[in-house]
Amino acid sequence: MRNKDELLNDLKLDMPKIDPVEGMKCPICGKPTTNKYKPFCSKRCADIDLDKWFNGNYVIHTEEAPNDDALNQ
Repeated sequence: MRNKDELLNDLKLDMPKIDPVEGMKCPICGKPTTNKYKPFCSKRCADIDLDKWFNGNYVIHTEEAPNDDALNQ
């Protein structure tokens, strides 16, 4: 029978390695950023940010007048 440490080591080997990006913090949670999800730390934080864009929580200000024709299509 295998001991607890051996089982934990096997679990660690199955986990994907995600290297942190030195000096960058996730804008959602503040954890270190990873190359795979840069500028975020995980898919979860990237999805949270995307949801904020979809729900209009983020906007890009412009001096252009809105084009009503584009909205009606």
